[in-house]
Amino acid sequence: MSQVTIITLDQLTRELEAGALAQFWNVLTDEFFKGDLIPGSRRVPLDRVGREVAESGIAKDAAIVTYCSGPGCPQSKAAAEKLIALGFTNVRAFEGGLEAWKAAGRPLDPYVRTKQEDDHGRSLTRAG
Repeated sequence: MSQVTIITLDQLTRELEAGALAQFWNVLTDEFFKGDLIPGSRRVPLDRVGREVAESGIAKDAAIVTYCSGPGCPQSKAAAEKLIALGFTNVRAFEGGLEAWKAAGRPLDPYVRTKQEDDHGRSLTRAG
């Protein structure tokens, strides 16, 4: 397995404020997703990471941060490892996840399904 770089709450906050992240993903799968998003992020479930990058044409050097529920959750690291295996070179995991964000008193955004998604964040449109 690849070595995943971890980003701290302070580093994440600075990068979000600077607009330095191309992609910021909540990667919790349906079983664990409770509807909360850190502002500036979007939902890309772990089991959709490969499809998301294939369909969206994200640059291999794009700054991508993944997160899940907190330090005890393996999904953010698993998503980062998957991205690294797919050739992405600027991937980090926010290991503190929602738990650290909420503990710091930071606000959350509710998940709002778009017209292009089903209830599980899956695209209803097909490329091609």
